[in-house]
Amino acid sequence: MNQRQENSLTDLKSRIIFTILILIICRIGSYIPVAGINTSALSDFAQHNQSGILGMFNVLSGGSLGRMSIFALAIMPYITASIIIQLLTIAFKPLENLKKEGEIGRRKINQISRVLTVALASFQAYGMAITLLKTAGAAGPIVVISPSFFITSTVITLVVGTMFLMWLGEQITTRGIGNGSSLIIFIGIVSGLPSAFISTFELARKGSISSVLVLGIIALVIFMVALIIFFERAQRKVLVQYPKRQVGNKIYGGDSTYLPLKLNTAGVIPPIFASSILLFPLTIANFVSGSGSWLEDIQLYLNRGKPLFMILNVTLIIFFCFFYTTVVFNSEETANNLRKNGAFVPGRRPGKHTAEFFDYLLARITALGSIYLSFVCIIPEIIASKVTLTFALGGTSMLIVVNVVLDTFAQIQTYLFSSKYESVIKKIKIKS
Repeated sequence: MNQRQENSLTDLKSRIIFTILILIICRIGSYIPVAGINTSALSDFAQHNQSGILGMFNVLSGGSLGRMSIFALAIMPYITASIIIQLLTIAFKPLENLKKEGEIGRRKINQISRVLTVALASFQAYGMAITLLKTAGAAGPIVVISPSFFITSTVITLVVGTMFLMWLGEQITTRGIGNGSSLIIFIGIVSGLPSAFISTFELARKGSISSVLVLGIIALVIFMVALIIFFERAQRKVLVQYPKRQVGNKIYGGDSTYLPLKLNTAGVIPPIFASSILLFPLTIANFVSGSGSWLEDIQLYLNRGKPLFMILNVTLIIFFCFFYTTVVFNSEETANNLRKNGAFVPGRRPGKHTAEFFDYLLARITALGSIYLSFVCIIPEIIASKVTLTFALGGTSMLIVVNVVLDTFAQIQTYLFSSKYESVIKKIKIKS
């Protein structure tokens, strides 16, 4: 191993250590509560509201929301703002023009995303503060300080906490091993997996569920992980040909390459959006007291594991798969870029016909991808209708965990390969 390769490995180790330290900071912050909270009453409140959207976001935040820590909002406002801006670049012309300006436009779009993050975080923090003020647990009221001071301090603390997490994610992306925001969500979900498995084993020990069912759940988790890996790595390779051209007495070009189209182009966005929409009315219903309210009927028909919930969940997942795929992959723009570079798809005329071919392929690939996502998300819901399972063992959580692991290993592999190729190219230049 030469000196350059040793330096590359040393740099990679430093990046990994830096990433681990940042993630440790994120976990420490998830245990620091905001001011004026009665932890016993809050724990009782969180325990009785695990089935709604609060339960899902509590898992994504690594339990920070249930503890009402300074990172209670996690990095979700930033993720939501980024998705909203990404969608607006399709419908809003000024943002679309910014996207075409290259690096300068990307920086401006990121700045807009940060401003929107502050607005979303402020709105969510205010809503959480008002909710906690009006709520009391078995151990008494959750808030033990003056309402005005609690609202002000909570909004400022949670917004600063979210922006700090966003900054930590950017540090991981630039100075660590990449995928900063995804890794922060990943560590939050993984931190809840041990307690999820322990609670499942505890149910088996008490006789609430059979040991055979526990073994079946473990086997199902392993199968689902393998299934997710298979489908996330699946691609449809489209052959792209570059024509030959003669310059003087030499002939250049004539090469061919492949344009990979992922089976699951939309990623984990469809399950997250679908779950958020369906669990929102259920969360509202959990706050309603008294009998006879029509919101309470939602708990009977739209709860996790119920037939109506699963049907609507599949429908929304399929819809968001097709919708988000059209956002992230512009077939017309891709076809025009190929034509500008002199490339073409064999058997297809450049331009409009190539774009129609991409739309044809994407429609069929997305249909298969939506079925795969629906299967991964619905099977845990069917199990949850028979057994008490947390969101940590849900399909969305497994999708996020597996995708982040695959992307992180790909980042490390790409870094090692690029370092190796740089050393080879420099050796060739020295010899020449």
